[in-house]
Amino acid sequence: MDELLHQIGERIAARRKQLRLTQEDLAEAAAVTPQTISTAERGQKALRPNNIVKICAALDISPDYLLLGRISREDTSILAQKVSCLSPEQYRHLEDVIDSFIAVATHDRDE
Repeated sequence: MDELLHQIGERIAARRKQLRLTQEDLAEAAAVTPQTISTAERGQKALRPNNIVKICAALDISPDYLLLGRISREDTSILAQKVSCLSPEQYRHLEDVIDSFIAVATHDRDE
């Protein structure tokens, strides 16, 4: 259980930092206390189900990702919504970036 809490905490912290949020910013967005975010990120205390839902919404991630580290259809749907506002030219540029990233990522994994 401790390892699971630690992994959940790492995913919260990583996503929060990716979004350039402080713990206080995330706490405000999720309507929880900064202490809730802090103890969760350190893996010291399990989150209540209602707080999991609020934190996932604030971080724009699925509960599957937060709890299990798995990308779900909900996560890909969130990404599709973000991409849908791009112009066709921007979309093609993004596709090139993604293709390049995947090539590098899979090459690194194979080594």
